[in-house]
Amino acid sequence: MFRYQKLKSYFGQIPEDYKELGIQELKKLGAEDVEAAYGGVNFSANRNRLYEIVYCSRVFSRFLAPLHRFDCHHDNILYRKAKEMAWDKILSPEKTFAIYANVGNSKIRHSQYAARRLKDAIADFFMDKYGERPSVDTENPDVWINLFINKNKAVINLDLSGGASHKRGYRVSTVEAPMKETLAAAIVMHTGWNGETPLFDPMCGSGTLLIEAMMSYCDIPALYKREKFGFQCLPDYSEHSWSEVKRKCDDRIKPLPPGLISGGDLEVEAAFDNTEQLPFGDRIDIIKSDFRDLEAKENHTIISNPPYGVRLDTGDYDPGLFMKDIGDFLKQKCTGSDAWIYVGSTKLMKRIGLRTSKRIILSNGGLDGRLIHLELYQGTRDP
Repeated sequence: MFRYQKLKSYFGQIPEDYKELGIQELKKLGAEDVEAAYGGVNFSANRNRLYEIVYCSRVFSRFLAPLHRFDCHHDNILYRKAKEMAWDKILSPEKTFAIYANVGNSKIRHSQYAARRLKDAIADFFMDKYGERPSVDTENPDVWINLFINKNKAVINLDLSGGASHKRGYRVSTVEAPMKETLAAAIVMHTGWNGETPLFDPMCGSGTLLIEAMMSYCDIPALYKREKFGFQCLPDYSEHSWSEVKRKCDDRIKPLPPGLISGGDLEVEAAFDNTEQLPFGDRIDIIKSDFRDLEAKENHTIISNPPYGVRLDTGDYDPGLFMKDIGDFLKQKCTGSDAWIYVGSTKLMKRIGLRTSKRIILSNGGLDGRLIHLELYQGTRDP
């Protein structure tokens, strides 16, 4: 019996900056014993609830089922303990697998080496028992295995999501430096937007913020387009239960009212391509326009991730002046609106020229980003 079967406990990986959002989301989805932990959140769930959490969660990076936990002071111990596991309950020689590892504060120092030792243990298990072994596929494997070693304690996990959850499957076209879907979902959650006001993104890029807002409003599961999941490799997986869960979740999808969500940009081909991948995506209105030339967007919810020169033929263009132009657009054309702007450079925040009512730290890879809230009352002036 694997560790998750004994404890009915699972782990959700999520960036520290929006861990609290993840905790709230898990509780809303019916998880129990929800508790913040290093690198993510621990929680308990029965089988059907687990399937729904993996399918519907918008902000978690991955969900993991712990298979085995043990003291691990040497790579030989890792190899021996891993080789003793019942891998044929999860894998078969006909399937493919991949391993990603995280190692810290331990005698085993290198994650790639640790992953290789685990790979060897799995391969040797199958060779000894069946005379053949599953192949490694680092791009699209049947099974993702996670190895986590911290303070000489190792945990081997099955990735329940079947790969990173930010890869929703709708992004068929992209722009330079696109925003991760999970970050976009976190931004939409922070705004509290619920469809009571029209939502507009004046610099929508590939449409990620628009699509995540639509998926939230329409209750489209985050992994609606994913065809295979890691939980389907669990020894206690139930095809009947998963079919019932998927049907129930999909039945909750509701249509997007025309005109509720819209956006614009200088280049809109990627946004058009991506919005067409989901139900009601064709109801998102997208126009090709420089934000400076747009008509007034009063009494809207404005959400945007300005490109800071990316996607623009900037030449010697001053990014500070660009941010000032954004501030002028908001002040002059968005009276009565709530604006939420994700700023990838804290140095540029003041150049918007408007008073911020809230600043939320949301890192984006190596960027020290901030989500700033601007309440655009009539007569808004400099901060």
